[in-house]
Amino acid sequence: MPRARDLGIEIGRLPPGPANAITDVEGIRVGHTTLLEGDSVRTGVTVVVPPAEPFFAGAHRINGNGELTGLEWIRDSGLLTTPIGLTNTHSVGVVRDALVAAAQHGGSEGRWSLPVVGETWDGFLNDINGFHVKPEHVASALAGTRDGAVEEGAVGGGTGMVCHGFKGGIGTASRVVDDGWIVGVLVQANHGRRARLRVNGVPVGERIGADRVPLPERDWDSGSGSIIVLIATDAPLLPIQCERLARRAAFGIARTGGMGEHSSGDFGLCFATGNHGLEAAEAELPLRMLNDKRIDVLYEATIDTVEESILNAMLAAETMTGSGGTVHALPHDLLLEALGLS
Repeated sequence: MPRARDLGIEIGRLPPGPANAITDVEGIRVGHTTLLEGDSVRTGVTVVVPPAEPFFAGAHRINGNGELTGLEWIRDSGLLTTPIGLTNTHSVGVVRDALVAAAQHGGSEGRWSLPVVGETWDGFLNDINGFHVKPEHVASALAGTRDGAVEEGAVGGGTGMVCHGFKGGIGTASRVVDDGWIVGVLVQANHGRRARLRVNGVPVGERIGADRVPLPERDWDSGSGSIIVLIATDAPLLPIQCERLARRAAFGIARTGGMGEHSSGDFGLCFATGNHGLEAAEAELPLRMLNDKRIDVLYEATIDTVEESILNAMLAAETMTGSGGTVHALPHDLLLEALGLS
């Protein structure tokens, strides 16, 4: 499926990385397991795996009607120490436990583990109370992780998600900033109201109303739903700087028309791979820190990549029918018409 840039839609001034994905940050791998069974199973799991060492990290809660496990230790220690899982709301526990088991089997026996697992609710398309995500699905996603291009749309944890009244799911993008650092983003997009959808500031949701593309039978025009935003960079950031980037996820969400409504669970998590050896035994560790006078361009990159990742999630997703009805894809031709690019 064509992505935003394939259709001539460019967001921001900064260039993308080689894959225009979170995997442009060296060492990061992404894997999915997608579950499509019968008329009602539309779910899965996505894993984002950093290199196998602790990295500085920071998080931000935009609206709290959701879950991203492990955040208290990230806030307290400033470190991300595990892979990150994304799934549906009622499968957080099984994904978390499976990541703990994978860590033990991977040579960390006897060590504690507090995995980071985020969720959004796929209960319109998916039989969410059937608990269809199993430990073997997490193991399969981990075994299938790779760098380079990332599969987007209705895959993995994003399989059953809805975004701005269109089919949503997993999306990603990246930017190379002026100093050569890379910022990559991956989202699980399941949020937003159709009428508020914006692309490059254009009110495309108003121009592609329910009279042109039907809304899901459930009242998705209320704006309910959630989004998880993962931000990675190879810049040498300290935890407070990671937290500041995580806050900027809200700006990219807002650009597309997201509001972090009362019933929404919206979280940003940023980790930075620019410092290594953080688990060394020495009493003092040499650290690098990006001068805060140079950090604004990372904010710009974050905001642009969040916006583009959300759009890529919708562009890659196809119309899907599940347990609650049908969710239509965002038609590429109508999007280009609304943007004046057709």
